[in-house]
Amino acid sequence: MRIIQCLHDGTARAALVEDDNRVRLTEADTYTLAQRAIAAGRPLAEIVGSALTETRLDYQALVDERRLLPPLTHDDPAHCLVTGTGLTHLGSADTRASMHAKAQADESELTDSMRMFKLGVEGGKPAAGETGAQPEWFYKGDGDCVVAPEAPMPVPAFAEDAGEEPELAGLYVIGDDGQPWRVGYAIGNEFSDHVTERFNYLWLAHSKLRHCSFGPELLIGELPDHLEGTSRIVRDGETLWEKPFLTGEANMAHTVANLEQHHFKYPGFRRPGDVHVHFFGTATLSFADGVQTRDGDRFEISLPAFGRTLRNPLAFEADTPEPPVQSL
Repeated sequence: MRIIQCLHDGTARAALVEDDNRVRLTEADTYTLAQRAIAAGRPLAEIVGSALTETRLDYQALVDERRLLPPLTHDDPAHCLVTGTGLTHLGSADTRASMHAKAQADESELTDSMRMFKLGVEGGKPAAGETGAQPEWFYKGDGDCVVAPEAPMPVPAFAEDAGEEPELAGLYVIGDDGQPWRVGYAIGNEFSDHVTERFNYLWLAHSKLRHCSFGPELLIGELPDHLEGTSRIVRDGETLWEKPFLTGEANMAHTVANLEQHHFKYPGFRRPGDVHVHFFGTATLSFADGVQTRDGDRFEISLPAFGRTLRNPLAFEADTPEPPVQSL
């Protein structure tokens, strides 16, 4: 089952994707439906089915009218936490290494990134009942950093780069008892400043504090083990850059369960009622191929199993001075 979330009569409503051209509204938003499923102890797909209305909408019209929303949101953006993991995909270490390429005095000496990747390859898929290797982890922001599908992706004036990261994202709601529940999966564009990250890996945190996008569709149910998608950049109506990417556990050094365990083991991430968006990493970047994006370029990330393509144009912001800190 795949669902979207859209504005209808001024309110957020979830809708079932019936085909490429039509969606069927439910009576509530995705968050409310997830809370119902938790309270009833029933699968989300059943709850969605019981909440369907007779109202059907034209999917393309929703796109054209910019009425699409992220497929899971919280009314209070401060209660939506956006995080992620890196060096999780087979091949991601090579991409990282190409960004940080430099001569080494001793070829047998691994970089910290390669050590982290090797740790995941060796211990990221633990046996049942065992604890796997910790992944690289980062924080992006709260719900205010999330951009709806089709909406412009803001690029701050201080950014050195504006680069896409095609990824899977896990979407979660925390139950009243602190139990994390996975609502489903979505295509994500984690979006980073790779020039800042390349300068020194200790600036990774700075490079991640940017906007992001995910959707438009939320996949409910099991994640396919092997997924092949396409990431492209369109400039002035022409494809500037395009490359396939692989994801799913068959192409990852970690299991999704291991990444989830190391995120939700912290009590602060099990606060009742919160929404979590967790990006699972990538191995494909246009930046690694020397692409420099500019205002108006459009990112397009597609995975056939996830329905419609995630699209966002870039919008470079003007340089405005930040207000200085004042002493009370």
